[in-house]
Amino acid sequence: MDSNVSGNGNGGGGYRFRRIPRHFLPHLKLDPLLDENLEQWPHLNELVQCYRSDWVKDDNKYGHYETISPVSFQNQIFEGPDTDIETEMQLASARQIKAEDATDDDVPSSSGRQFTNADITKHFGQSPLPAYEPAFDWGNERSMIFGQRISETATTQYGSGLKISVKVLSLSFQAGLVEPFYGTICIYNRERREKLSEDFYFCELPSEMQDAKVPLEHHGIFYLDAPSASICLLIQLEKPATEEGGVTPSVYSRKEPVHLTERERQKLQVWSRIMPYSESFAWAIVPLFDNSIGAASGGSASPSSPLAPSISGSSSHEGVFEPIAKVTSDGKLGYSSGSSVIVEISNLNKVKESYTEESLQDPKRKVHKPVKGVLKLEIEKHQTVHTELENVSESGSVTNDFLDPADPVADMLFSKSPGNGLDGPQSSNSKWISSDGKDVSGNGSNTQGNPDFCADNFQAFDFRTTMRNEPFLQLFHCLYVYPLTVSLSRKRNLFIRVELRKDDADARRQPLEAMYPRERGSSLQKCAHTQVAVGARVACYHDEIKVSLPAVWTPSHHLLFTFFHVDLQTKLEAPKPVVIGYASLPLSTHAQLRSEISLPIMRELVPHYLQDSGKERLDYLEDGKSIFKLRLRLCSSVYPINERIRDFFLEYDRHTLRTSPPWGSELLEAINSLKNVDSTALLQFLHPILNMLLHLIGNGGETLQVAAFRAMVNILTRVQQESVDDAERNRSLVNYVDYAFDDFGGRQPPVYPGLSTVWGSLARSKAKGYRVGPVYDDVLAMAWFFLELIVKSMALEQTRLFYHSLPLDEDVPPMQLKEGVFRCIMQLYDCLLTEVHERCKKGLSLAKRLNSSLAFFCYDLLSVIEPRQVFELVSLYLDKFSGVCQSVLHDCKLIFLQIICDHDLFVEMPGRDPSDRNYLSSVLIQEIFLTWDHDDLSQRAKAARILVVLLCKHEFDGRYQKPEDKLYIAQLYFPLIGQILDEMPVFYNLNAAEKREVLIIILQIVRNLDEASVVKAWQQSIARTRLFFKLMEECLVLFEHRKPADGMLIGSSSRNPVGDGPTSPKYSDKLSPAINNYLSEASRQDVRPQGTPDNGYLWQRVNSQLSSPSQPYSLREALAQAQSSRIGASAQALRESLHPILRQKLELWEENLSAAVSLQVLEMSEKFSVMAASHSIATDYGKLDCLSSIIMSFFSRNQPLAFWKAFLPVFNHVFDLHGATLMARDNDRFLKQVAFHLLRLAVFRNDNIRKRAVIGLQILVKSSFYFMQTARLRVMLTITLSELMSDMQVTQMKSDGTLEESGEARRLRKSLEEMSDEVKSSGLLNECGLPENSLLVTPENFEENRWSWSEVKSLSGSLLLALDASLEHALLASVMSMDRYAAAESFYKLAMAFAPVPDLHIMWLLHLCDAHQEMQSWAEAAQCAVAVAGVVMQALVARNDGVWSKDHVTALRKICPMVSSEITSEASAAEVEGYGASKLTVDSAVKYLQLANKLFSQAELYHFCASILELVIPVYKSRRAYGQLAKCHTLLTNIYESILEQESSPIPFTDATYYRVGFYGERFGKLDRKEYVYREPRDVRLGDIMEKLSHIYESRMDGNHTLHIIPDSRQVKAEELQPGVCYLQITAVDPVMEDEDLGSRRERIFSLSTGTVRARVFDRFLFDTPFTKNGKTQGGLEDQWKRRTVLQTEGSFPALVNRLLVIKSESLEFSPVENAIGMIETRTAALRNELEEPRSSEGDQLPRLQSLQRILQGSVAVQVNSGVLSVCTAFLSGEPATRLRSQELQQLIAALLEFMAVCKRAIRVHFRLIGEEDQDFHTQLVNGFQSLTAELSHYIPAILSEL
Repeated sequence: MDSNVSGNGNGGGGYRFRRIPRHFLPHLKLDPLLDENLEQWPHLNELVQCYRSDWVKDDNKYGHYETISPVSFQNQIFEGPDTDIETEMQLASARQIKAEDATDDDVPSSSGRQFTNADITKHFGQSPLPAYEPAFDWGNERSMIFGQRISETATTQYGSGLKISVKVLSLSFQAGLVEPFYGTICIYNRERREKLSEDFYFCELPSEMQDAKVPLEHHGIFYLDAPSASICLLIQLEKPATEEGGVTPSVYSRKEPVHLTERERQKLQVWSRIMPYSESFAWAIVPLFDNSIGAASGGSASPSSPLAPSISGSSSHEGVFEPIAKVTSDGKLGYSSGSSVIVEISNLNKVKESYTEESLQDPKRKVHKPVKGVLKLEIEKHQTVHTELENVSESGSVTNDFLDPADPVADMLFSKSPGNGLDGPQSSNSKWISSDGKDVSGNGSNTQGNPDFCADNFQAFDFRTTMRNEPFLQLFHCLYVYPLTVSLSRKRNLFIRVELRKDDADARRQPLEAMYPRERGSSLQKCAHTQVAVGARVACYHDEIKVSLPAVWTPSHHLLFTFFHVDLQTKLEAPKPVVIGYASLPLSTHAQLRSEISLPIMRELVPHYLQDSGKERLDYLEDGKSIFKLRLRLCSSVYPINERIRDFFLEYDRHTLRTSPPWGSELLEAINSLKNVDSTALLQFLHPILNMLLHLIGNGGETLQVAAFRAMVNILTRVQQESVDDAERNRSLVNYVDYAFDDFGGRQPPVYPGLSTVWGSLARSKAKGYRVGPVYDDVLAMAWFFLELIVKSMALEQTRLFYHSLPLDEDVPPMQLKEGVFRCIMQLYDCLLTEVHERCKKGLSLAKRLNSSLAFFCYDLLSVIEPRQVFELVSLYLDKFSGVCQSVLHDCKLIFLQIICDHDLFVEMPGRDPSDRNYLSSVLIQEIFLTWDHDDLSQRAKAARILVVLLCKHEFDGRYQKPEDKLYIAQLYFPLIGQILDEMPVFYNLNAAEKREVLIIILQIVRNLDEASVVKAWQQSIARTRLFFKLMEECLVLFEHRKPADGMLIGSSSRNPVGDGPTSPKYSDKLSPAINNYLSEASRQDVRPQGTPDNGYLWQRVNSQLSSPSQPYSLREALAQAQSSRIGASAQALRESLHPILRQKLELWEENLSAAVSLQVLEMSEKFSVMAASHSIATDYGKLDCLSSIIMSFFSRNQPLAFWKAFLPVFNHVFDLHGATLMARDNDRFLKQVAFHLLRLAVFRNDNIRKRAVIGLQILVKSSFYFMQTARLRVMLTITLSELMSDMQVTQMKSDGTLEESGEARRLRKSLEEMSDEVKSSGLLNECGLPENSLLVTPENFEENRWSWSEVKSLSGSLLLALDASLEHALLASVMSMDRYAAAESFYKLAMAFAPVPDLHIMWLLHLCDAHQEMQSWAEAAQCAVAVAGVVMQALVARNDGVWSKDHVTALRKICPMVSSEITSEASAAEVEGYGASKLTVDSAVKYLQLANKLFSQAELYHFCASILELVIPVYKSRRAYGQLAKCHTLLTNIYESILEQESSPIPFTDATYYRVGFYGERFGKLDRKEYVYREPRDVRLGDIMEKLSHIYESRMDGNHTLHIIPDSRQVKAEELQPGVCYLQITAVDPVMEDEDLGSRRERIFSLSTGTVRARVFDRFLFDTPFTKNGKTQGGLEDQWKRRTVLQTEGSFPALVNRLLVIKSESLEFSPVENAIGMIETRTAALRNELEEPRSSEGDQLPRLQSLQRILQGSVAVQVNSGVLSVCTAFLSGEPATRLRSQELQQLIAALLEFMAVCKRAIRVHFRLIGEEDQDFHTQLVNGFQSLTAELSHYIPAILSEL
């Protein structure tokens, strides 16, 4: 890219054209006549002008674009819940040494973009565009446009290809150098045996002959087309002719003696001073590009070829010629300074006689001894530069890789150039390093410009210039004369003198000074000599004599050859030559001949020897045979060899000088016959011929104009067809238009009016239907050439008009075309459009090319003439192609717009009316939108591409970096968004790739808009605003960054564009399509992509053998190829095949794209939120659905860290502004999602994200304080927490197979704790970029600050509770089936933790209910059902649903105390979408009440059933459901009967047994050192529960722990237990009645308390433990103390769980005597109870009799006397009695007496009740009683009196 052209285009002030001075070969001195009387020869004048005038190059024609430097991308961090890439990266970068920091700043892209600081403050992130199009290359994008013009480099004056400079360093002989040696070097083709260049002369003098002032040896410079093995340097040496009898040349090749003797030296020195003529001495051929050393012809071993790829032998640098041209950083060819090679040539072949060059290679020639000497050459290879000449820095300073553009000097040179005429071509300014390391650089400011580095250098003329099919670009005009042989009959020492004479009138007249001298720097001479052919009968020559020719020849101009013999001996004076004869050769007849010419030799010169009349008088040698053979080579760019061209030139002169008759028919003929000129000649004289024809078109008559135009069309067509490459625009023609054509340098009126008139009239005739012949199609094919000429002609006129009047930095104003000319152009344009239109329909390719040419015509005109005039042409075009037209036509239209809109000043174009904005952009938007609606898929994609490229072009354009420029551009494209919003289906019909393109465009536009403009998109209607945000959501969806693992395998994409041929493989579906090309290119090349660090070793080929061109260079590439050939190859596989560096870049770009898109959308949402706050836009203010949906969209996608950092302040701001709306009921769903995602983020391992989630939660809480009940927020958070728990892994497996809390759960706990941490809060806010008082700021319209940390704490507490419950539940997963108690407990905890949310509460309660039913714990299951019903009832009562009242709830609470009141208030708050009171109906309550009823009756707890049915009855009453009522009452009847039955049972009814279990041991975890009361079914004995518990807990022991059961119920001191053992203590306990006196010493008999029906609800239990104080384990009654322990449980049985924690334990101690009294009192009470219990009817005696018998038998039967008696013996006899206090004694005796009295009464009653069968039993009782009384009287004498 022409990035160096300093802006002297329209943009940069100054003039649009740049002069490129022409350089002449300095030694081609032209006939001075040429400069004087050119006026007589207009065609010569034209030629000289053509070769000499500076080229003018329009700098802006091919676009001019300065990008800003590339944007650097940072790695974006996408975290998952369990990653913390951020920290890893920080650690990694801390480890990396700073030197390696060149990681991601080397984004390969030619476009640059750096964000200015002003931008950063305004935007949240970078623009998405650079990441979407990271390798945007303006030049590349342009080149893809159909018919894109390619700028050609100016054809250099010399051949292209290689340039080789040769310098002779030294010549040395073993014998010594004492005489001067002369030599020539030329480029020679061995195979074709022809010279390719003229000779370069050098001489080597012995040191004593050297003049002190002799300048440095100069270089000879040769040009080559291409390296080839047959090209070599032919070196020929000559020395002074050998003296006869003197020292022969053989001294240089003799073996012995090696050195010259002193005498020989002197002889040679003397002779060489007097001998001016020389003879041939030796020759050598040096192949330049050949490796095979033995291949040198003539069998001589050639020295190693200096320029062959591997240099062996005597070269001075190893491997230097490998890649000589280094590509420097800015893409120009630079020079490697090490390219010179020093070659020593030691195989000089000595010659014996004179020779011609042809004979050198002759195998029959005798081989001579080699010369013992060495010729040292320095050969250097340069690439002649293919970069454009304008890359030379403007001031002609030296630019290449020694001057780094970054250094300030270079910058100065680059910019401050006036840009007129101070620019030398590349070659004169390249810096060369000569082998001694000094810099030799051309004098850059020398405006004549020396084409090479040193004025002395000899540029060898390249003979192929005259044979190439290329236009001549320089003036050269000379003749090379090669005398070959002279055959004489006797031996002579012959040499030849050559002269150029004007006429043959007088032989004594001086010849012309026309011979080029051998010495550099001297002027042209009158004659030149060949070598001496010594002693030869057939004298052979290989000399080259160069003659400068006159500009115009007459027939009498001729060459004169004079033949001399010279004696090679010194007699008295120096040898004198003797004339032998003459030969003459007229120029006009022979100059063009290439073949050999033979001439006879005349003895004498007589006047007029040329004329035939004089021929008879002449005397010839050798009988007049033609014995002199010679060859000529004419090299002229002035004298055409082709006769027709000469004719045309002649007639042109006549016409111009008006010497021919005025009708000019000869000229017409000459013009027409140009058709038949052969192509080479035509091409060589192309520029002058075109100039002359244009001249005729410009000011000839109409006939001539038409003829010239037609001839021109014909010539152009031929040139185009014969072009070597198949380019659309032939290189020579492009060079002509771009460089050479300068509209006659302003010496004549401009060409364009004439040209457009002629062409226009032709086009109109065609349009009217006249036949205009085949030429017309050619005109269309070559239209581009004419159109470009017309524009250049206009532009030159414009520049010349304003050249002097314009201040330096102002732009040239546009030119207003004259009405007539403009009309003519308009008509012409119209005709051409019609052609495009018609031919397009026929599908002709010509039409498409013509279309592009017309587009470029408008493009060019925009820079020259008034844009509004061009707009008329554009609108004419759009009228012709209006609407959605045929696919082909539409394609043309797109190309047309693409080309025009690519104009450098596109942005600055005016509107069609002064009031309008940019006309072109409006047209473009219109048409592109139409295209998206078009059926042709490929065109949709193309249209989107056009816009993206345009926006990239603006974005990275150095000129438009100011915010106001960006704003202006965004406003130009803004209407597009309006159109999309108006017709969204068009957008939805696009496929994903196209949608991405469109969305990137939209984002880029809105990014740079100011608020005033953006608002317009939101002001029209609510629906439209919604659509805008739909687009934003699409952005988030389509650009979301998925980790490759998220399934990148995209089979074949949906709807591949049809008919696009093989598209490049898809590496990425996120980035722009161009990236796929970029990557496939990059992976195809073995070079490293630009931008990787210099040590990009990864990209160098490992081994050159590996990569033959046919096979890909690496496995990786092979893989990529294989994959892209498979249809629908997955992007994933393709990515895998990429080089790691490229893959890394690709991922970097994708990450950045995704991040930039999210941030951009966030920025828009923030703007929207602010606007909505001021109510200045159209949106649904009730719900703000645009905001809520976009925020939900943000949360639900994978976002980078940078996004979360930017998001939080926005989130805070949005809730500050719109809290009331967003927290309203309508937005429940939104809030719930937000809550869910905040909790989800609170689990992240990355601290930055987690902290932000915490703050987010705090923001929600803060809003809830002001805008909703905190209770509702609690409900929401609880719900979402429960959902999150089901998504989240709460536990993880430890190595030993057990479960533990997972990291996620730990982090969530930490987050919830931080949420209510007042201390850390301000620090957190600070870290997250919010002001520290964010939480305390009160929103508008609120006076007091409602923030309360305590509420936040309780909220966070309840969430933590839920988290713990879930965690515990999960941890139990493995033992769930075994440890049913723990399972039930975990369900219970969950139910309690989720109590704020009725649905969840109920759900867990029902789970619990099921678990109990499985365990057959019916009472507990029933309690669960009651609890559920309770929740429902409370909700209904709170809603005043009429059936139940608070009293009913209280009644329910008596059954199940857990039905608490605090839940009630929240049931209503729990109305969240999908949750809430809608499910809480009377019917559901009844359902659960009935379930409870069923379960209670299974548990036989009938009195509960009764209470429950009484709650159901009001429902049926209110509904008048009499059938149901009847059922209920039937049930009630049954229930009451069951209760009666239970009560009348002689065996008291127990519904359960209770056990206290104590846990001691660390393996019990949370249970350690806690006591529980277990409620077990009534048939479970102590042994059963022991077995059950030990089974459960043994499984939990590991190898180090064992389980023991403590056998008694004494108090356990945990400290005294063995470590490593786990203990269980299990004790049966009795429930305690509500009104029971626990201090009573009586023994407790349960049946005593069951007298009345009362709710069997127990929360206190007791057990008695006997013990002795004397340390004996067993003692008599007198030692037996009793401890009574009373336990209070947490809650009461039956509960929702099978065990309750003991929260309080008290104990009483009873002394032995109290024990005894208690035992006796207990029995007394039992009997009395039995006797006094009222019985309903007399018939009911049987049960009473049985129980009475049982008690009496235990009291008075003889066998059990031990009971009462043992008390007496223990306490009333002997020693114990003395220990008793008298009070105790009294109590004991009283108790005994009462007991006996009751027994007596009971026996009487018994007698009344018994029948016959019990008589015996009664007798036993009476006997027992009497014997007992007798016994007792021993201790208590009073007993007898009492009874």
